[in-house]
This record gives sequence, C-alpha cells and structure tokens, in this order.
Amino acid sequence: MRLARSSRGPYVLYERPDEVSYGAGALVEVLLDRDGIHFRHGPTTTLVPAGDRPLDRVAELLAGTGIEGWRAYGWIAFELSYLLHGLPEAVGAGPLLHLVVPEQEVRLSAGATELRDVRPAGLTELAARLDDARLDDGAGPALPTARATVDDSAGGADYRRAVADAVADIRAERLQKVILSRVVPVAEELDLAATYEAGRRGNTPARSFLLRLGDLCAAGFSPETIVEVAADGTVSTQPLAGTRALSGDAAMDLKLRRELLTDPKEVFEHAVSVQGAHDEIAAMCRPGSVHVDGFMQVSERGSVQHLASRVTGRLREGRTCWDAFAGLFPAVTASGLPKPAACAAIRDHETEQRGLYSGAVVVADADGSLDAALVLRTVFQQGGRTWLRAGAGVVGQSTPEREFEETREKLRSVSRYLVPAARTVRAGADPAPAVAS
Repeated sequence: MRLARSSRGPYVLYERPDEVSYGAGALVEVLLDRDGIHFRHGPTTTLVPAGDRPLDRVAELLAGTGIEGWRAYGWIAFELSYLLHGLPEAVGAGPLLHLVVPEQEVRLSAGATELRDVRPAGLTELAARLDDARLDDGAGPALPTARATVDDSAGGADYRRAVADAVADIRAERLQKVILSRVVPVAEELDLAATYEAGRRGNTPARSFLLRLGDLCAAGFSPETIVEVAADGTVSTQPLAGTRALSGDAAMDLKLRRELLTDPKEVFEHAVSVQGAHDEIAAMCRPGSVHVDGFMQVSERGSVQHLASRVTGRLREGRTCWDAFAGLFPAVTASGLPKPAACAAIRDHETEQRGLYSGAVVVADADGSLDAALVLRTVFQQGGRTWLRAGAGVVGQSTPEREFEETREKLRSVSRYLVPAARTVRAGADPAPAVAS
C-alpha cells in the first residue's frame, strides 16, 4: 500500500515488523547541538541548557508539551556518543539530535489504522487519501528499472591503511575492537522515495526508514536495532557482528554460512559484542532479568548474512527508555570495545564525521516506549551531496583486504537499488515520499 504525500516540510517514515508509521510537519521540534537544546512548541524557539544528561532534558521537554499520546520521530547523530563518553571536543558543529512531534500522522498495524492531524479538515483529507491509496494498491506503475552506478572501491587504499593501523592498536592492547567505515560518493541525483521502495523490496531489514528533517534526507534498511524499550520497561538489543556475503546461489550461501559459524575471527567478534551489550543492559536492569536468546543465529540482511544474538532485560525502577538508549549508544556493533577507546580511534582513523551514519533513527512514545534503528545500509543526501557509507569490525585477527571486501558486500544492500531522479519524475508527478507496506 502506498500513501502519497504532498508535504514539503519535514517527514519521517518508519517501518518495523508490526507497524508502519509516518509523521509529517512539526508541531514540536527539538534540536540538540553543542550550544544546547533548541526547543520549539508553537511560534517560539527557546534555547535550553543541555546539562550533563542531555537526553533527560529532551525527555522532560517532550513530556511537558501537553500533547496527548504524542509520538516523536527523528534521528540522533553518532557524535552524540562523544558527549556520552567524555569526548566533548570531538562533537563538532552539526546537530546531534533532531526530533519532531508531527502535525499529521499515520500509524498502520495489523487490523488497526490510526490517523492524527492537528486540523479537523486535514484529518478528513488524510482519511480520503488513505482510502485512495488502498484502492490503488498494487495497480500503480512498476518501479523504474534504471539504476545509478557507484564505485564501491572508492577510498579503498586509505581504508586499508586505517584498518592496518587499527589492528596495530588492538595488538598493542589499546582496545579490543573498532568498527571503521568509509564514504562512497554517489554522483547522480536520486529519487529517494523510489530508491526506498526498490530497496525495501530487495532487502530484509530489521527496520527501514525514509526521512527529511532540516536539510538532511535519508533512506535506509537497518539490519538491527540499537535498543527496543516497551512501555512496561522490557528492554532489548540485537547485536549483529560477523559477516559473510549473500550471493543468491543457495549452495554458495550455505558454504559461506558454515564458514561464518566456524571462523574464529567472526565468532570472536560476535562474542565480544554480545558480552558488551550484555554488560550494558545488566547495568540498567533488575538483577536476574537479563538473558541472551538465540545466541549466534544467522540473520540474512539484504546482500549479507550476520551472526545475531538478542539480549533482553527489565529496566530498574526509575530508569527510562532514554536511560536505556544512553546506556547502549553508540551500538557496540558500530563503534567497538571499550567504547571510549573505540570512539577515539574512529575519530583518529576516519576521514570525516559520521553524522547520521551509525547513529539512530528513533520513534519515542508518550507511554515510555522507544524504538531506535541503527543507521547502516543507508543512502544520505545533504547540502547538494549524496553518499553511501559502510564499515567493518576490526579485531586483532583482521586483515585490511578482508575488511575492505566486507564493506563492499554491505554497500550492495543499497547500491543495487539507487534510482536516478531524472528518470523517474514524470510531468505533473509529485516527488513527495510514500508510506509503503
């Protein structure tokens, strides 16, 4: 089903297994940077000190809006981790968090549809638009077959050198593991809505999203969540670490799966990631409530297969979903261990700040629940620039060539589905985003 939108303002589409939700416009806006929290509710924006616990202040501001049943949508930059781990000098000048409580919203789940709009007339229009989309479901034109091309080897020499340097750091016992990434530019202008639809059909993500907030646009197919918090305080995370390609050839993929399950480097990388996630959840949860499920199962995610485990617990009294997020951010599978040392290594070895890459796209609710997708397998647009980014986990057994090849395998989850804008926009067509399920 598609729900076409004509909004020119901010929007976030967020899809998880049990729900597709979409928010457009900004009834409330919260933007955190190194200067503080810029909070707008109505026509006035105020600058609120962030303090030592900026996410607590964000939570207080959202709770104080007086909006019944609010849901906040948005994103959190990787660089917020520098504030959380004692490296404020590495934060940079860009936004660290950008959330909105939308003016207009659709929530679709099994057997239920919820529409919200600040204007009664807008609610009527939204219901009619949804009815039209249901009538058109499956009858629209096929997706464009044209695809943009990218050079997935871009920056390879610099990346191999960075991996070699990181391996030396690990062998010198400065850290256990670090995830290093590289940027791959996309020369063509893209239709992100069409790219999202094509990529969603071709991937098997844990979460997917399409957004435009400020001057940042992104379409992504997240392989894992950073944290999931239910209203009753149940908290879980599913670290994915250890990777092999998915070729589409059943015999070859089975061979690679068996290799993945027995490769000492991949098993070690996964085990230390699960241990790190377990320790982080245990620090915020009730004693005896933390457990690991499905240890080292294989999850297929688009162009790759990963080792996956789930760690679950129950938050202690007085702990909130934002405490859970802060305790698990950045994801161990996108940073490393120990996290402060890994974040410092990322800053030293990578060529530019990450921003949204390996940060989070977040949906937070008034009932205390929160869902945060790890931003990997994503295409980004900002400031007239379009790019992809991918990383690999570096441990003592790593080799630069294998980690480079792993980034290429991961890039294909997105690069195969990039739809050029010029070949998809028709005369009179509205290039606005779509809700898809």
